[in-house]
Amino acid sequence: MTDSLVLEQLEQALRIPIIDGMHAQGDLLVIPARLLDEVAPRPNALWRYVPPGGVEVLRGPAGGNPHTLVAEPGSCRWTTELYDPAGLALGMFVASTVAYLMHPEHGATGSAPGAYVIRRQRENSNFGARLVVD
Repeated sequence: MTDSLVLEQLEQALRIPIIDGMHAQGDLLVIPARLLDEVAPRPNALWRYVPPGGVEVLRGPAGGNPHTLVAEPGSCRWTTELYDPAGLALGMFVASTVAYLMHPEHGATGSAPGAYVIRRQRENSNFGARLVVD
């Protein structure tokens, strides 16, 4: 194999989709905040910048793999202090550059600059609604 072919394959393996709309990653949904009128930060919510090591948004059951929000330093703020009547929101982030949700099994997805809510997915069955577990 030539060096350029190896580099091309490596580059293709590292491409991360950057999405400016709703997207899913396993048992989570990333939804532009503008689409969720009923979800909002609580008054005086504490916003923190996403640290260099990221923010663990959700870990799978029994110590499973984490979904981690990462971003360039100083470019993304995060809060878990939300008003959400459905009780599905885990947090909201506001990013001035691309922010990434990473997972060891699902890979990574990028969210274009903007405000997003990260929510649990739920599904309906004959036994009622339940959270999707990944």
